[in-house]
Amino acid sequence: MANIASAKKRAHQSEERRARNMAQRSRLRTYIKKVLLAVESGDVAQAQTAFREAVPVIDSSVNKGLIHKNKAARSKSRLNARVKALALGSAASAAS
Repeated sequence: MANIASAKKRAHQSEERRARNMAQRSRLRTYIKKVLLAVESGDVAQAQTAFREAVPVIDSSVNKGLIHKNKAARSKSRLNARVKALALGSAASAAS
């Protein structure tokens, strides 16, 4: 345990930041999972809604320094590709 006042303060701040980061990271993962679950269930409208809700959460994670901007771009791109593939697949099956 820290003995010096500044070291105690740094330890306290680090613990607070760690807790905040864990909560935000959990929130990010939850929103991503919502999109994936909606895609797997085959519900196009729900998947699109979940994706629209997930994008701002992903972007805010970048602004808070939680993830790198390239990881955010990759995540959004992959999620969008899955949602679009689902929409095209359901449109094709509805047309035939």
